[in-house]
Amino acid sequence: METRTKPLDELISTILSQNTNDTNRDRAFQSLRERYPTWELVRDAQSEKVIETIRMAGLANRKGPRIQQVLREITEERGDLDLGFLEELDPEEVRRWLLHFHGVGPKTAAIVMLFSLGQPAFPVDTHVYRVTGRLGLRDATMSVEKAHDHLAQLFPVETYYEVHLNLIRHGRQVCHARQPACETCTLNDLCAYYPSLPN
Repeated sequence: METRTKPLDELISTILSQNTNDTNRDRAFQSLRERYPTWELVRDAQSEKVIETIRMAGLANRKGPRIQQVLREITEERGDLDLGFLEELDPEEVRRWLLHFHGVGPKTAAIVMLFSLGQPAFPVDTHVYRVTGRLGLRDATMSVEKAHDHLAQLFPVETYYEVHLNLIRHGRQVCHARQPACETCTLNDLCAYYPSLPN
């Protein structure tokens, strides 16, 4: 079975990942942990210092204060930063709780649920959204928000983890945003996008 990260680590990492690549996200997360060994120290640090620490993730002026605000709100609600209690809640309660924080959307909530808590949730990032659209697995006009529930109903719960990762891998390696490598794609016979391409 996959190795799970701590829910709070996953939450912060996913906020850092918004509008950047995995390398920059990981560098920013590592930089944050090296400078501030605990999330309490991040919460209580000077905002400018946190922004400076995560600069490589991009949008640091937005992400830094957002991370600190989430940490403060968790502390205010729970008394500490231990999110272990989420494991005792049902998935819908967990989703609602995560979504009530500003800056935490359906994708972030689903990532925490799937990768940290092992709960049924289907995260839809830019790759998943693009590939499922081209394959015809969702309506082309469907919003990202609605795609989460739609795709969660489309796939068996026990396959969420593998399907999510494989769709991302396909989007990165083959089904690129601008120049998809259709000539080498093994899914052409299943693809709604491929027949529309000029010969």
